[in-house]
Amino acid sequence: MSRPMTILTVSLLAAGLVCGCGDKGGGPAGGGDANGAAAGADANKAAGGGAVKQTGGVIGISVLTMTNPFFKEIVDNVRDEAAKHGYKVVAVSGEFDAARQYTQVKDFLVQKVSAIILTPCDSQAVGTAVKEANLAGVPVFTADIACLATDAKVVCHVATDNYSGGRQAAKAMMEALGNKGKVAIIDHPEVESVILRTKGFRDALREANSPIEIVKVLPGKGSKDTSFAVAREILNAHGDLAGIFAINDPSALGAVAAVEIAKRTGKIVIIGFDGQPEGKKAILDGKIHADPIQFPDQIGRRTVQMIIQYLDGERTPAEVLIPTKLYYKADAEQDASLKEK
Repeated sequence: MSRPMTILTVSLLAAGLVCGCGDKGGGPAGGGDANGAAAGADANKAAGGGAVKQTGGVIGISVLTMTNPFFKEIVDNVRDEAAKHGYKVVAVSGEFDAARQYTQVKDFLVQKVSAIILTPCDSQAVGTAVKEANLAGVPVFTADIACLATDAKVVCHVATDNYSGGRQAAKAMMEALGNKGKVAIIDHPEVESVILRTKGFRDALREANSPIEIVKVLPGKGSKDTSFAVAREILNAHGDLAGIFAINDPSALGAVAAVEIAKRTGKIVIIGFDGQPEGKKAILDGKIHADPIQFPDQIGRRTVQMIIQYLDGERTPAEVLIPTKLYYKADAEQDASLKEK
């Protein structure tokens, strides 16, 4: 995957914006698990001082799904970064099933992992699993999708700045439509990252006093197949529809297929979100207008770096946000990753 930004600006979310889970101090001085931090610090001292890193543990990670390349890239980079610090990784997938993910967390606890990374299947329901880990003294970190259960404690949340990305999607839509027309949103409201994307999209339209009208919002489960069916329903109900904001690339690709079958290619502006290879290729082909692209490699690596920092007894930020970048056809035309070898 192309990496347009050679240096990513990592920003902390301003105080008061709700994204993470419970108290957000991190590290021994904050809202994370103090016992876990102390254990990391003690191990550090036993090894010969602060400059020596604690190594040899296991990190457990449960992601939303492995069918989406975005999450696979997070896992691959978690493995790579963890290996640099002497940690092994056990990776599993909840496959959109919160109950299954809860069981996976319990399995991690039986395995006595050093830390747990979650990309929640359900941002509220995951609180039960997080609290189990809290009781066991195992620090939990979230990547890409936050926990919204206020009585559970996550040390640090590392993610795309999804709210700003949603605003970028609205900007691209307004530009493409000449700031007029009817649009629909293919949503996935069970997860926090998408809640922020759609909020950013709506807020940007409202603050611009845009006459663009959102006529339909339907859940596509973040999948191509479901979003295809949803997009067909939307297109059948709204013959004058001008645009679709799909909350990830699989959803956008499902919308592309529906538009093609309806013979409305070139009449419907589709804005996606992600920057996966297939999504970028669709932008190159003119089927998707633009994407706010994410950097899952950075999410995976930064999450592990926060774990190591925490286990070494250092103060850890409550949240680390990685900005998106709008990616258009002109970018795709210059993207070396899309060129035939």
